[in-house]
Amino acid sequence: MKKFNWFGDGGMSKNEMIAMLLAGGQGSRLGVLTRKIAKPAVAFGGMYRIIDFPLSNCVNSGVYNVGVLTQYQPLRLNQHIGIGIPWDLDRKSGGVTILAPHVKSGDESGNWFMGTANAIYQNIEYIDANDPEYVLILSGDHVYKMDYSKLLDFHKKNNCAATIAVLEVPAEEASRFGIMNTKDNDRIYEFEEKPANPKSNLASMGIYIFTWSKLREVLIKDNKIHPDSDFGMHIIPRMLSEGQTLYAYRFKDFWKDVGTIESYWQANMELIKTLPSFNLYEDFWKIYTNTGNQPPQYIGNGGKVKKSIVSDGCEIYGEVIDSVLSPNVCIEKGAVVRDSILMTGCTIGKGTVIDRCIMDEYGNIGSNVKMGVGENIANEDKPKIYNTGITVLGEHTSVPDGVVIGKNCVLYGKTNIGDYPDSNLSSGKSLIREEA
Repeated sequence: MKKFNWFGDGGMSKNEMIAMLLAGGQGSRLGVLTRKIAKPAVAFGGMYRIIDFPLSNCVNSGVYNVGVLTQYQPLRLNQHIGIGIPWDLDRKSGGVTILAPHVKSGDESGNWFMGTANAIYQNIEYIDANDPEYVLILSGDHVYKMDYSKLLDFHKKNNCAATIAVLEVPAEEASRFGIMNTKDNDRIYEFEEKPANPKSNLASMGIYIFTWSKLREVLIKDNKIHPDSDFGMHIIPRMLSEGQTLYAYRFKDFWKDVGTIESYWQANMELIKTLPSFNLYEDFWKIYTNTGNQPPQYIGNGGKVKKSIVSDGCEIYGEVIDSVLSPNVCIEKGAVVRDSILMTGCTIGKGTVIDRCIMDEYGNIGSNVKMGVGENIANEDKPKIYNTGITVLGEHTSVPDGVVIGKNCVLYGKTNIGDYPDSNLSSGKSLIREEA
């Protein structure tokens, strides 16, 4: 792991900058995958979880003081982070701290975090106790590698109140993002949230460095007006209106918001390319995770694997093609898994064929099942979430032998043969068993 000299020439002083990692989002566009866990805790790339990427970026950048703000379904996320051992964040001074909404004196009811900036406002005391000069604000649900020390150098060079990381997006897609309009030297003069006619293609990545004294003052003032204060909607426009100096930092490498079923699936599939845009295998910038001890993978007699990620503990007796498998997945004899993502502990029965599916943890598919077949009909209950031909199964979902399941289907819970008319679940249908 990359180490930094905190007090040596050019190194950061201990409390020069701390990171605040916003990890409380529900991730509703991921549908059934976030039914019981927060989006940052969703598995990614076989052995990782989404939050591993910003956490690893922190330690690789020399940022060893990280506050993780949780809210929605935090149990799995808290268990994964623990005391931060995999990321070298188990430290007496600094390290990782889980920050949840809490009751304060004079407010016995307590408050949820109402917006991204409100979450930081509610933790001013924590930040003040660390006495940083700068605060790094991160999202816990993006996949990328970034050296935050370069972002800090840029911020200090420009002596500005805030630095916002931006990504150049295709002009035709710019209206989907928060856009930073800049002068020739990349000083920001205007922020537009999803403009119909964007003036630039510099999309905000939700990664900010603020000079803490300046941000603290704005947070307190804005909270009196906006209890749901948000960085994009309120804080950044307010700082610009006050004449404070903000700069855009152009990021040129891979970055992905895996906030939809399709983008999550595509980002995983990117990893199995011969020359992936996003490389998990380089030693220079490792991604760390809490995997525990797993047995080695095993490919049995007749088992075949083609262009796939197969994690430790997997047993392959059938075929795996263009897919991503988390630890302890079992593919039984004669089964075929293609263009799919299978999370920890899934089992695929004998003779079953699944195509373009995402299975959450500990799914159990019976024998001779066909899944992901038929017409691409959008899901009738949630057509905006499930519409790209991907069938999704929630955690601990079981499917009986011999059924046929279409595209854009959603399954959750322990299903039995009586749930499938004529042993079939047509494309676009949902089958939810609440007792799971």
